[in-house]
Amino acid sequence: MDKTALADSALYADPGSGRAEWRLSTTAVPYPEALAAMEARAGEIAAEQAREVVWLLEHPPLYTAGTSANPDDLLNPQFPVYETGRGGQYTYHGPGQRVAYVMLNLRKRRPDVRHYVHSLEDWLIRTLQEFNLRGERREGRVGIWVADEKSGQEKKIAAIGVRVRRWVTFHGIALNLEPDLAHFQGIVPCGLRDYGVTSLVDQGLPVTFDDLDAALYRSFLDTFEEA
Repeated sequence: MDKTALADSALYADPGSGRAEWRLSTTAVPYPEALAAMEARAGEIAAEQAREVVWLLEHPPLYTAGTSANPDDLLNPQFPVYETGRGGQYTYHGPGQRVAYVMLNLRKRRPDVRHYVHSLEDWLIRTLQEFNLRGERREGRVGIWVADEKSGQEKKIAAIGVRVRRWVTFHGIALNLEPDLAHFQGIVPCGLRDYGVTSLVDQGLPVTFDDLDAALYRSFLDTFEEA
């Protein structure tokens, strides 16, 4: 199985033995290559042949369909559509969005998928707090939401989609830094028709990928790697 996309990524950070290493891909990774790399690494982690890893990357413009995707929510796809084994519905990925694929061994942490998803939400909320932006959960709406001051509407700023196999996680989160928000119009994001999508830059925050990656790293340590 091809895993070069992850193997060829740069080491972003290594917080030490017993903790997940961090990898960074600086060029857009095609989705099939990323999926193959994730599945290979997750299998190695389950077999205790590789360390846990958080992989930071961007994708070229594309849509993914989760296991609950409704074909009626594929409105006007401008880009390739990929079926995937993660939970959830349709999601857009593209330049200006930070994707973080998280491969952790829950058997060695806490074998509880609900707790894991809650921790992903905490991670995103803590990351946004570093930029003085209040991210919130909403019952029945997956992802993280912010109150858009311009429209007065709640908008989604981050998506979550996970899969767990042999208690090893893969897939993860997508946080909007500065994607082309018009690209979301090709789908009903996550099946939610009555809400918009936003980004850090859309909220008036001149954040760079360097800023965001550093905040994600710090917040991850606080959320998942507490001593």
